[in-house]
Amino acid sequence: MIGRALHLPITGPAKGIRKATHAHGAGESGLGKLIELHGVNGAGDVMITVALASTVFFSVPTDEARGRVALYLAITMAPFTLLAPVIGPLFDRLPHGRRAAMAGSMLARALLALTLSGAVETGSIELYPAALGVLVSSKAYGVVRSAVVPRLLPPTFSLVKANSRVTLGGLLATGAAAPIGAGLHQIGPQWPLYGACAVFLFGAFLSFRLPHKVDSARGERRALLAADEQHLHLPHGKKPGLRTVGPGVTHGLAANASLRCLSGFLIFFLAFLLREEPLTGQTAAVSLGMVAVAAGIGNALGTAVGAALRKRPPELIIVTVVGFVLAVAIAASVFYGAPVIAALGAVAGLGQALAKLSLDALIQRDVPELVRTSAFARSETLLQMAWVIGGGIGISLPLDGGLGLGVGACIVALGWLTTLRGLVVAAHRGGGPPRVE
Repeated sequence: MIGRALHLPITGPAKGIRKATHAHGAGESGLGKLIELHGVNGAGDVMITVALASTVFFSVPTDEARGRVALYLAITMAPFTLLAPVIGPLFDRLPHGRRAAMAGSMLARALLALTLSGAVETGSIELYPAALGVLVSSKAYGVVRSAVVPRLLPPTFSLVKANSRVTLGGLLATGAAAPIGAGLHQIGPQWPLYGACAVFLFGAFLSFRLPHKVDSARGERRALLAADEQHLHLPHGKKPGLRTVGPGVTHGLAANASLRCLSGFLIFFLAFLLREEPLTGQTAAVSLGMVAVAAGIGNALGTAVGAALRKRPPELIIVTVVGFVLAVAIAASVFYGAPVIAALGAVAGLGQALAKLSLDALIQRDVPELVRTSAFARSETLLQMAWVIGGGIGISLPLDGGLGLGVGACIVALGWLTTLRGLVVAAHRGGGPPRVE
């Protein structure tokens, strides 16, 4: 009886989580296991974020911190940016390594968390390459996850619903792990990183518990992210190795890239700006936390709303949400202050979630099944490139709130205006899969 009582606080929630993640056929298809793995991924990432946001970041002079972050962003992220165009083809050629790739991402972050645990106490220069290495590993995990989801769809799930379920599971886990990380930080600045190391080791174990069909490439071909059809016509006797995905997908990807670029920009720009100029009456850490919470709430709301809007033309959803983000970004640059910064964070999170779900729907609708997995992998790598570019812009700008947010508005405006006409035309035409010869 005593043993049962001691186990209940652990087994009770565990059974509840398993019941929720495996509902509606997700358990039978293997999607439930991916939801749980993504939750572990989010929990580990947020523990590292808590450790870094509340320690060395605030103890190093701003100019020195910006210089170091910019240097190691170039050194560590530039190779990822340059190699991003080949990550998709790599997964096409090595599909049997998807579970191993996800486990490798987890193990890399576990080791980097241990490296960071020593750096946060001493403030050594190892902090910056290790922290950016965590970012690279996290982005690489996201690329593989996008390629895996189509293999684990339950019979009654659309791709939009499946991605919404996975994303929401990650957000819930992140929200639950954040206070745990904050509690561990009260023991010592390195303790959230010890927790992250343990979480990522568990994630590596869960990666290999995904169904074997994750590593199957039966019937798949490679996709090319191009809107025209000239790539479909090759000389007689030659088999086309690449396939186009249609104009709706490429225009939607461009609009998503502008939002992802804005995300990277806001993360780095506001991190340094709010450190020097905290929101009225708040410390730098609390100011950053408020913006992060607002962005998280917006992202969760966008994920929840996405399922309800899945019957609407995804092109029009993308055009609408990107235009809405643009309007708020312009307002934030003109009326710079705490309320509009929080509003921009929330709207940017909501817009990014809705636009990404709509892009998923476009890929589901317009890309033939035999190349869909490759299209997901390649689109995700391009979005990560946009995030890196936005982060670089955010680091390079002077710490002027109105100027910086004005640049952010220009980033969104560029993506919105260049894709507006194409997306609206595609919506009126009703989309449809491109020919695959």
